[in-house]
Amino acid sequence: MTRRPRAPSEEEVRLFRETLKDAKPLAPRRRKPRIVPPAAPPAKKAPATVLAARPPVPAPTPKTPPRAPLAALDHGVAVGIDKRTLERFRKGEMPVDATLDLHGMTQDAAHIALLRFIDRAAATGHRCLLIVTGKGLREGTGVLRKQVPRWLNDTMTRPLLLAIHRARPQHGGDGALYVLLKRKR
Repeated sequence: MTRRPRAPSEEEVRLFRETLKDAKPLAPRRRKPRIVPPAAPPAKKAPATVLAARPPVPAPTPKTPPRAPLAALDHGVAVGIDKRTLERFRKGEMPVDATLDLHGMTQDAAHIALLRFIDRAAATGHRCLLIVTGKGLREGTGVLRKQVPRWLNDTMTRPLLLAIHRARPQHGGDGALYVLLKRKR
């Protein structure tokens, strides 16, 4: 049920009118007429024989070789991390720089929130993140719990990440993930 705004009292109306009695209306703004340039005449097509006589233009060669696709991240799998950092990450000993709680969100809202969170964290130089997905109503049925690792492996977010791992019990256990971002160079 929405509330209707209350009507002003007679005293309020009288005060309003008394306040505005000396007010003068602003002069109307004069807008400049919008000039639309005349349409250009249609370009004449060259005869087909002239176009066919030109040699084909070679395709430009890329200056840098294309990068190989990044390996998909999975719990505990990490490439490009030293052993000590990886162990600290897996054990939850790295300080968590930022946390995102996705409880109660729809998939679409959670996906958008996750992308924004990762972008913001990477831009601010955060290193270790905690993403709380929840465990689901019945054990192992959480929709977000299954989707978040897939979204993290998406082409938009994967280049920013080094590793993901299930959180320790004090941070949410199976209903949360640690995410390790690449260092900002």
